[in-house]
Amino acid sequence: MLARDMIRRITVPLLGMWLCMVVAPAGAGGDPQAADPPGDAIASAHPLATRAGLQVLAEGGNAFDAAVTVSAVLAVVEPWNSGLGGGGFWLLHRGSDGYQVMIDGREQAPGSARRDMYLGDDGEPVADRSRNGALAAGIPGTAAALAHLAQRYGTLPLPRLLAPAIRIARDGFAVGPAYQDRVQRRESILRRFPETVRIFFDDGFAPEAGWVLRQPELAETLERFAQGGAPGFYAGTTAKRLVAASREAGGIWSLEDFAAYQVKERTPISGTFRGQDADGREQSIRLVSAPPPSSGGIVLLQALNVLADRDRRGPPPVHRVVEAMRLAYRDRARYLGDDDFVTIDTAKLLSPDYAAALRRAISERAMAPDRLPDPLPSSEQGNTTHYSILDRHGNRVAATLSINFPFGSGLTAAGTGVLLNNEMDDFSAAPGRPNVWGLVTGEANSVQPRKRPLSSMSPTFLETDSDLLILGSVGGSRIISQVLQATLAFASGEREPARLVAMPRYHHQYSPDTVFHEPGAFSEAVMADLVARGHHLAPASRRYGNMNAIRFDIRNHRLSAASDPRGEGLASVQLAGKNQNGN
Repeated sequence: MLARDMIRRITVPLLGMWLCMVVAPAGAGGDPQAADPPGDAIASAHPLATRAGLQVLAEGGNAFDAAVTVSAVLAVVEPWNSGLGGGGFWLLHRGSDGYQVMIDGREQAPGSARRDMYLGDDGEPVADRSRNGALAAGIPGTAAALAHLAQRYGTLPLPRLLAPAIRIARDGFAVGPAYQDRVQRRESILRRFPETVRIFFDDGFAPEAGWVLRQPELAETLERFAQGGAPGFYAGTTAKRLVAASREAGGIWSLEDFAAYQVKERTPISGTFRGQDADGREQSIRLVSAPPPSSGGIVLLQALNVLADRDRRGPPPVHRVVEAMRLAYRDRARYLGDDDFVTIDTAKLLSPDYAAALRRAISERAMAPDRLPDPLPSSEQGNTTHYSILDRHGNRVAATLSINFPFGSGLTAAGTGVLLNNEMDDFSAAPGRPNVWGLVTGEANSVQPRKRPLSSMSPTFLETDSDLLILGSVGGSRIISQVLQATLAFASGEREPARLVAMPRYHHQYSPDTVFHEPGAFSEAVMADLVARGHHLAPASRRYGNMNAIRFDIRNHRLSAASDPRGEGLASVQLAGKNQNGN
């Protein structure tokens, strides 16, 4: 693996133009925008989180302060998606100097984790061990990341930033249809855990929309965190209760695991390619996204490389996009993992020669497994949440957080109100075996003590001289394909966030060999063409994803934002003296 402080520049064609890949040192961003935005904007998956974040901005906080508040409120109001018992990635841009960095608050394996801990006596994976209960949970990173974000980048004290989440947890809020749906989908598992039923069920019954959820134990945990910072969660009362709950339920957490957890600042993956603006004028577009242990940035850019074609203009045909997804996800499975533990040769994976070899493998027919090109020589319907924030000083955040399944592992630690994640299922229990999202990974993503599992979370910035788009989504393995489709639309001139987040979606992830698609994603003619080419089509069981995006139209000094119509979120733009909803 090349040293982290080296800059690597790789030039390859894309969409008829040229792509210059740049993997830069942490903090090396583009030049600050020539003009500051005319106000603030937040797009998140829940109205209470958006409004709380906007209030922080109105009181003089910056985008990083608002990110702490939005994250904490989402932990309270979307317990099936994220929480203090989970982790995530926060992609940051500082407006004053263009500094860009990714805050890695991903969960990590306990110190007692073993390579074979999810295998039965017959050597086969035992799915329940990695998906339900205490053994499925990695050491959470969200609290450490929020403390780090507030201390290093924010301007307001942590107690102020956490106050809305504490109030909502204590006073309660009316749950919506999404909460009702997720409880019903995981009800049989959640009923294994009495503390979970006590808190998240209505007197023992699955709640209906409108029921008021109150979480006083979580409010107390948040108060200890607010007063003590990271040690208020990773030591003392909270840590002891979390570890005790894990071990009583058969888990392997220890206080040493909590003391050892550290937030990591990572170099974003970035690349520049040619596209067009809303008026059809050619322009350079820079993509900045998440590096390992997220696979998002590398898979996105590799798929874009494969789609490069100097002889083609306009958006690529669906067949080519599907094949690019297939190839990029194949390499995700083979090569990517936590690069603190494995060597990832990013330069080769994103090289023009390798992209050209992959591109040549695409024919007029769908690739059969035995036709996939040789790999390089050796050297998620997800329950996740995403939000985007831009403040009037040009600071911005794209953040994706998760506890994996709906309500994570299902286990709530007594006396804390904290649901434990089940992110250990994102490791490879056995090379070549799929996880719950059907994703196959290999030895690079095997379980090791203190290692972080591979993720698909893809918080992303798209930057041009005249436009900025902040976006990301949820959906497990389907996150990357959603962001890829939005990027291709942006490169073809689509700029309105409301249309980008609402686009019908399709997805291929190498294994299984299936093109999943939402209603309306394909016309009858396109579907017939794909089938004739040998693709296997399958309608998605439900509409998926929950994209939240913000656009700053620099040329016209205009802000707009949108939350995915598939969800219950709120996008809002806060200008001087007025508020305007983005959707």
